[in-house]
Amino acid sequence: MPRFLRIVLPALVIVVWLGVASVGGPFFGKISEVSTNDQTSFLPASADATEVQQQSAAFRDETGAPAVVVLERDGGLRSSDTAAASDLARTLGERSDVEAVSPPIPSKDGDAVEIVATLTTAADTGDAVAAIRTDVDRALPSGVQGFVTGPAGFTADLTEAFAGIDGILLGVALLAVLVILVVVYRSPLLPFLVLGTATFALTASILVVYALAKAGIVTVNGQVQGILSILVIGAATDYALLYVSRYREALRDERTGWDATKAALRGSLEPVLASGGTVIVGVLCLLLSDLNSNKALGPVAAIGIAFSVLAALTLLPALLLAFRRAAFWPLRPTFGSAHPAVTGPDARGLWARVGRLVARRSRVVWIVCTVGLLAMGTGLLGLRADGVPQSDLVIGQSQARDGQAVLADHFPGGSGSPAQVIGDADRLDRLVAAIERTDGIDGVAAVSKQSQTGTVPVGTDADTARSGSAQPGTGQRAEPTVVDGRVLLQATLTHTADSDAAEQTVRDLRVAVERADPGAIVGGVTATAVDTNDTGIRDRTLIIPVVLVVILLILMLLLRSIVAPLVLIGSVIVSFAAALGVGALVFDHVFHFPGADPSVPLFSFVFLVALGVDYNIFLMTRVREETIRSGPHEGVLRGLGVTGGVITSAGVVLAATFAALGVIPILFLVQIAFVVAFGVLLDTIVVRSLLVPAIVYDLGHRAWWPSRLARRRADM
Repeated sequence: MPRFLRIVLPALVIVVWLGVASVGGPFFGKISEVSTNDQTSFLPASADATEVQQQSAAFRDETGAPAVVVLERDGGLRSSDTAAASDLARTLGERSDVEAVSPPIPSKDGDAVEIVATLTTAADTGDAVAAIRTDVDRALPSGVQGFVTGPAGFTADLTEAFAGIDGILLGVALLAVLVILVVVYRSPLLPFLVLGTATFALTASILVVYALAKAGIVTVNGQVQGILSILVIGAATDYALLYVSRYREALRDERTGWDATKAALRGSLEPVLASGGTVIVGVLCLLLSDLNSNKALGPVAAIGIAFSVLAALTLLPALLLAFRRAAFWPLRPTFGSAHPAVTGPDARGLWARVGRLVARRSRVVWIVCTVGLLAMGTGLLGLRADGVPQSDLVIGQSQARDGQAVLADHFPGGSGSPAQVIGDADRLDRLVAAIERTDGIDGVAAVSKQSQTGTVPVGTDADTARSGSAQPGTGQRAEPTVVDGRVLLQATLTHTADSDAAEQTVRDLRVAVERADPGAIVGGVTATAVDTNDTGIRDRTLIIPVVLVVILLILMLLLRSIVAPLVLIGSVIVSFAAALGVGALVFDHVFHFPGADPSVPLFSFVFLVALGVDYNIFLMTRVREETIRSGPHEGVLRGLGVTGGVITSAGVVLAATFAALGVIPILFLVQIAFVVAFGVLLDTIVVRSLLVPAIVYDLGHRAWWPSRLARRRADM
């Protein structure tokens, strides 16, 4: 290639990436504009609760989330407190982001009063609840406590907890990676080149995701946004480190930076593409999910990984070509210098010692490692991953959680978060009777646009059910709203809406109303939690086997073997079981978490299997390369020795980036952060360093069956 092209081509690549960064940089802050933490972004797509939410808007004018205000005074409310509550209700009713406000409802014990303020559909839930809380604080008489809870309150607390996604999370992750890279490479420049590559990949990813979310093609919520940042920074750094390792090797063998770049690209192209492709296929399997939040993560994560691969194979080579050996200063590799010995009597260092251990005691090593991992996996017996109450999603302070507890002390636990039943208007009497007979139901009302409160009480008495009740101050009767021959009923639950008892009530209610009306459907806050958890369990049962099969096929194509891919998949499964088992023990006995969301095992599996296989791909592609030259046993030892440092560095970086998720006080993100970070370290230190090399060494040529390598029965 002409000399001027060797200068122009990498310069052009750098300029293009700088252009992408200049355009995409501002979208780091803007992506929150298209991100939503409303319940709809987490709903199961085809569940009854989702269908109820979609249909319920037709039955009433107000369709936003309800914010439940509860005021409490120990020893009983005074008349001045009741007057203050009435004034507060009027103040809330004058707000432009509030559609309707109920009159103050006193508790039977006289210690509390509740007000239900339904937000408009256009209101930003977080901002609206923050403003309502300010109004409540101003209206509180001395000695009275006030809380804003209910669905809107919990959504606001969740949104506040996700507030650190844009800045804190990314800052912690980048700082952790920078420190690790400086320690590993002892170079003032190289870490910034690697980290710059990862940051540019994230910038391009956010730019594309923002455009797709703006167009309504993908859904972004706080969960998706946080995982995207971590995944791109971690994966792009991993791919970059593999290329750096190859480039440093090539600088010893090639005189010019251009020739070293070509050699490095030849050596890293296949494993990086295979690794990135494996992760992309793995995360795209999330499209099989029926949960909107899981399904949304699939294409967003795939976009992030694609840009991670692209940046590692274009931007980083161009940057290293520009700086050449100076990038590694002060430990610059010189042309013609000997490669460090990784096998044989002259080999020194950790990986040479590990290689000698594997060679001497390969069978003992892999048996001990397997037994140890299986022992860790016994913690799975105590794993509780069938969902957690909505009140426990936010770790730390939550006014909605505190208010829910106060509400449950003085009112039926489900106040403000009723179960909703949509059924045939001609079967109204039977539906009401079925609802009232269900244990755990405190009362039932029909939704009416004519009523000032938005609902009318109904009972088993036919005249009451059909005629409704008189509107306050009018003497006229309000009738249940009928839409396409169907009515919407609201059933107040006795137990707190996010409790196990309330979930059982909803399950019983569904059985009861189906008998009264086979076409009736049940929704609401509790039903949504039931459907979300049930769907999450169904998703992980379906998606986990699919991911395993897909990745196994990719490994078979890459390694031209059946046995070696089976070994790799088996090792990753055992490693995942160990990580999740240890996670279950830590969650129960150290942090005392109330349980785990069904998405925790699913996301942890997808990331650990896809990313864990990454390291095995890095190792085994090099082992295969060395086996062709040196035979199966020597090939394992050389592959282990050459890749040991870079893969360990990559694993520590990835573990640190996922651990950064723990700074966001959301329960399932903290749990995913622990399981993935611990699992990556386990993969890096035990599985890739000891277990896989020992098994492949013990199998010898048989590891490569049925390829031609399997017929080489002795070291060359």
